[in-house]
Amino acid sequence: MFKKILIANRGEIAVRIIKTCRRMGIATVQVYSEADAGSLAVEMADESVLIGPAPANQSYLLADRIVEAVRQTGAEAVHPGFGFLSENAGFARRLRDEGIAFIGPNPEAIEAMGDKITSKRFAAEAGVSTVPGHMGLIESTEEAVRIAREIGYPVMIKASAGGGGKGIRVARSDDDMAEGFAAVKAEALNAFGDDRVFLEKFIVDPRHIEIQVLGDKHGNVVHLFERECSIQRRNQKVIEEAPSPLLDEATRAAMGAQAVALARAVNYDSAGTVEFVAGQDKSFYFLEMNTRLQVEHPVTELITGVDLVEQMIRSAWGEKLAFEQDDLKIDGWAIESRIYAEDPYRGFLPSIGRLVRYEQPEEGLHPDGYTVRNDSGVREGDEISMFYDPMIAKLCAWAPTRAEAVEGMARALEDTHLAGLGHNVPFLAAVMDQPRFRSGALSTSYIKDEFPDGFHGLPPSPAQTRLMVAAAMAMHEILSEQAGDPSARTDWVVLVDKAPHPVSLSYDDAEALTLRLLPMEHREGNREAVEGSDGSAVVRLADIDWRPGLAQFRAVLDGEPFTAEVARAPDGFVIRHRAAKARVRVLTPAIAALYARLPEKQAADTSKLVLSPMPGLVVAIPVEPGQEVKAGETVAIIEAMKMQNILKAERDGVVKAVGARAGDPVAADDVLVEFG
Repeated sequence: MFKKILIANRGEIAVRIIKTCRRMGIATVQVYSEADAGSLAVEMADESVLIGPAPANQSYLLADRIVEAVRQTGAEAVHPGFGFLSENAGFARRLRDEGIAFIGPNPEAIEAMGDKITSKRFAAEAGVSTVPGHMGLIESTEEAVRIAREIGYPVMIKASAGGGGKGIRVARSDDDMAEGFAAVKAEALNAFGDDRVFLEKFIVDPRHIEIQVLGDKHGNVVHLFERECSIQRRNQKVIEEAPSPLLDEATRAAMGAQAVALARAVNYDSAGTVEFVAGQDKSFYFLEMNTRLQVEHPVTELITGVDLVEQMIRSAWGEKLAFEQDDLKIDGWAIESRIYAEDPYRGFLPSIGRLVRYEQPEEGLHPDGYTVRNDSGVREGDEISMFYDPMIAKLCAWAPTRAEAVEGMARALEDTHLAGLGHNVPFLAAVMDQPRFRSGALSTSYIKDEFPDGFHGLPPSPAQTRLMVAAAMAMHEILSEQAGDPSARTDWVVLVDKAPHPVSLSYDDAEALTLRLLPMEHREGNREAVEGSDGSAVVRLADIDWRPGLAQFRAVLDGEPFTAEVARAPDGFVIRHRAAKARVRVLTPAIAALYARLPEKQAADTSKLVLSPMPGLVVAIPVEPGQEVKAGETVAIIEAMKMQNILKAERDGVVKAVGARAGDPVAADDVLVEFG
């Protein structure tokens, strides 16, 4: 077996590879850019080598630097992870020519399947069902419009070398095509160094289902069942699960057989994924083959017990697969949530900055029967850079059934606390709680369908309101006790946002708190109504785990454990439970009555300002002071995380001032353009 492997990647996948290498007794070399000098992967690896500045095209994408690091350290093999050089046939061939093992498929398989245009032609010749489209290269916008009309809108514009949701747009009209074609070419050139673009028919209400395959150098290929990746935003996967709630055994077997046949046809000899677009009627069409490890591989590992990174290493060494297709079985259900540094309340735009707090759920088996796995590449105090993908972690939950796995994921998200930048944990929690998601009725338009106006959080449910009231009272009591408050008051009014909830509290014993939540019309002094308990609810809070300074409040409410994110505020707290967030105040009845009379704070008027929606770099501001602008015209282009965001005027107007220029770094809410 290899004695030393170099990891030509970064972040959570580098950490993931190091963990398997450690278990196998293999030393690791971690290459890193200047931005990643203090990263977790560098800390964990046995050796590390600086390969260049922060931009990927000056570090992780430079094959010369990788090969030089291999020679410098005496590594015998390179694991490319995903992204960067992982599907670069030229890189794999160069390593082979220089006597360095590439932990991935052979260069010929990468060439046959790695390019989306070539792979579709190959699949069609092999008898694999493919999506209708134009597989040739398209040189001009006019040609793209003509071809799109022939295929019929809606049409997907896709970068041939694309991946990770980048370089993909949907055009529903000629105008969409004219704008989207140029944008995809620009994104593809920037992200992949390859601006080739092709078109394919967009299947309405589709599901994204992929088959994991695994091959060795002796002609053996198996599949490890499917993953459903239909919960996507901007064509980037957000939540994945295995198996798929859509498939029956017959469809699963058919898709698996087709994926294996395609892999065998190109002598595939590593881990790879054959992606399909599936209709709600279980029809399916080949999309592409990813000739690398997938981001979402942990869910397959959780339901099969197979370490895919280990199998890639063993295949690269020349070992035969240690199992056959009949040896593989599906055990339970697994769900993965991608935790991103992005602000769901700002249209999911990237949020760059330092991870001031990062509390992770405990990995392993939990008392409620679910298992947590958290693949993370960052620690508390690390910075999320604008140069790379904004992923913080891949949080996974496994359980015997899908319903239990969903609830396990919801609890794991509760136990995740991040501060210092925007993150999508509340949004992920909202999806877990949705009846549609829990039913398994998924499609790639799920997020657009369920959150058409974006994500703004959810109002607390009645159960969450009780939870927030109970948590606020418990924290108030703890603070009062520490402050030596002599008050013996037992009646309070808890405002959840502005809704009053009269409370009478008592203690069952030294640790448990009993609250009687009174109907809205009850006020202090109405003792008869309180004692009669007509319309009131009694809740019991036990096993309270909180002290001042902690950002998470844990307890058991009426027998159900929960975790809430909490922060102190004047007269109370800000509490978030899953997707619901509220300002909660603990007040005497007299003061609560005064709060109801306070006027609402008026928001500042920003209607004449174009603000940067996120931190990033200004690509262009194609307007100048005095210029007349029509509604819909582009006024600024901002780039972050390798994605371009086009800002357009919402109404006609005249530019009064321009606050930035091309090349300037900007923060969220910086003024880019002001109208008169």
